[in-house]
Amino acid sequence: MLFEVWAPQAGRVDLHADGAAYAMDPDPARPGWWCREASADDGSRYGFALDGGPVRPDPRSRRQPDGPDGMSAVVDFARFGSGPKWPGRGLPGAVLYELHVGTFTHEGTFDAAAGRLPHLAELGVTHVELMPVCPFPGTHGWGYEGVSLWAVHEPYGGPAGLRRFVDAAHALGLGVVLDVVHNHLGPSGNHLPAFGPYFTDTHHTPWGAAVNLDAPGSAEVRAYLTGSALAWLRDYGLDGLRLDAVHALADSGPKHFLAELSAAVDGLARRLGRPLFLIAESDLNDPATTRAREAGGMGVHAQWNDDFHHALHTALTGESQGYYADFAADPAGALAKTLRGGFFHDGTYSAFRGRRHGHPLDRRGAPAHRLLGYAQTHDQVGNRALGDRLSARLSPGALACAAALVLGAPFTPMLFMGEEWGARTPWQFFTDHTDPQLAEAVRTGRRREFAAHGWPEEEIPDPQDPATRLRSCLDWTEPGREPHASLLAWYRQLIALRRAEPALAAGEWLGEGEPTVVPGPCVGFRRGALFVAVNLADRPVELPTAPDVTYEEVVAAWRPVALPEAGGSLRLPAETAAVLRCLER
Repeated sequence: MLFEVWAPQAGRVDLHADGAAYAMDPDPARPGWWCREASADDGSRYGFALDGGPVRPDPRSRRQPDGPDGMSAVVDFARFGSGPKWPGRGLPGAVLYELHVGTFTHEGTFDAAAGRLPHLAELGVTHVELMPVCPFPGTHGWGYEGVSLWAVHEPYGGPAGLRRFVDAAHALGLGVVLDVVHNHLGPSGNHLPAFGPYFTDTHHTPWGAAVNLDAPGSAEVRAYLTGSALAWLRDYGLDGLRLDAVHALADSGPKHFLAELSAAVDGLARRLGRPLFLIAESDLNDPATTRAREAGGMGVHAQWNDDFHHALHTALTGESQGYYADFAADPAGALAKTLRGGFFHDGTYSAFRGRRHGHPLDRRGAPAHRLLGYAQTHDQVGNRALGDRLSARLSPGALACAAALVLGAPFTPMLFMGEEWGARTPWQFFTDHTDPQLAEAVRTGRRREFAAHGWPEEEIPDPQDPATRLRSCLDWTEPGREPHASLLAWYRQLIALRRAEPALAAGEWLGEGEPTVVPGPCVGFRRGALFVAVNLADRPVELPTAPDVTYEEVVAAWRPVALPEAGGSLRLPAETAAVLRCLER
């Protein structure tokens, strides 16, 4: 087979494969590239030595059997077979489910997670969104400190395990989305700087030097990242990618990397004949992220909407610290604004940032399904001091209200694993760094961070303690007992309603003058022939109804709700959500 590597600064490159060494030749057609033919089979170990130095793993390694610092291994994807026939599943109308392989089950493997996929199929979600699966030091971690951006974490099951998981999901009608991290690599096991200018001091990020997207040598780095993205979609049959923190992709070149990547993904979708999509995580509130490339945008298919989360979170909890402060001044108004137009910060002043922030969305050219709406995510749970979920401090009724807003809003909904039954297990920050100094730095850094906000250091979980990860694993006995079983049934009912009522899943913005909001807060809005009403207050609330509308039936309700009389108000019990079918007179 042909081995090749980009090493533009090396004067000599040697291939080490299956115990033999071979001098590699410069590729005359591609400056900086080195090539060599050598016999190898699936599983053959290999690596590259630069200028007589140590043997390092391949930057484009597809498998790292012994971890990020070990030899690479050849992967013959033909051995995986074609899998079930899968036409693909696009983003419009989707319900996503964010899942961390290492804590979805106590076993923490792809195969164990695949064994729980029937639960997700019965729940009614359409796509599983896996948190990052690239190799990282140790066994357990969130995955955002991964290296070897083309490979799969071996303790999860490696490439074969991921392919089995994807095939199992597709067999159940579930699409699979993968979270990928292009904005930085982990500090341990990162060998890319030895091969070439993968990073640049031209820009800086919270993780140090930026990935090189616009400095000398950046063309090959951009190709490296794009090639990795396409390989995940093509070789594993994935349906989409979630792009971590794209606001940290510093690129001053003539064509932004995101536009280049989205064009490549759209091209692959045409060649494969099935839908593929990209979802960006961005805190810029910039409509250009999802605007069509032809109109000067990046062409990304959707983006996370933290503004909706923050508005909902403050309305549910009353919290006002940090970035919640901007939303806590008027939680009902903030929630209404995000439901109406997507972004809360659309050029408005942000006290948290000390400046104006964001840009307004053009509702005419940006369907609401291009924004993801959620009540919880790995970030919003795991980055809390104790990793506590909403279920740690809210009643089942309040959780049911959150579900109705997420699944009834015009956005593409996303759930965080265990949310559907109000899991009581926390989801805490955990690591398994093998470098003792790095492990201690992470431990003390996290404790100091929260100590600055008033938390006693001894109360902050030790990320390196295996018990922290074990506490974060889902308890699969919970769904079978109350109050979890009732909440799970509610989620199933709402998701089934989305599937049965096209207007709920259409991704169309709310009508003029909606939503209706009264103090509590209590919120009501139309979705086609359905009226979604949610009372977050701890007391009954009267919600005005439209005088020219007849309410025919209660389609779903957390607690019993009576139909309003003509021209009257809808009386909602405390912490109750309801969906009514209505008809304009």
